[in-house]
Amino acid sequence: MTEVLQGECRLFLTYRGISLPLTLLAPLEPEQIANRNTYIRGYFDAQDRLIGLQKIVYGETELEHRYRYDERGVLRSAAIIDAEGETAELLFDANGERCG
Repeated sequence: MTEVLQGECRLFLTYRGISLPLTLLAPLEPEQIANRNTYIRGYFDAQDRLIGLQKIVYGETELEHRYRYDERGVLRSAAIIDAEGETAELLFDANGERCG
């Protein structure tokens, strides 16, 4: 998890969802994370789509998601990277449904 995510970074308290992309909840201001052990960094593109997130726990990235959309804004792939750097790549069809 050394690659820097692109896009506008916004901070959140948590997320929800079992389908991707996850939904980020409870926006935080930068000064609100100073004494917080866990928070989420969400990265958004010019169309305000979530293109990546990092779950930060005690200053370390515990989980990272990277999303790719097609020209219509449909989710086509998601890379999920765990704390050890293991990556799971998920693919989605033209309707945004998971393949395989």
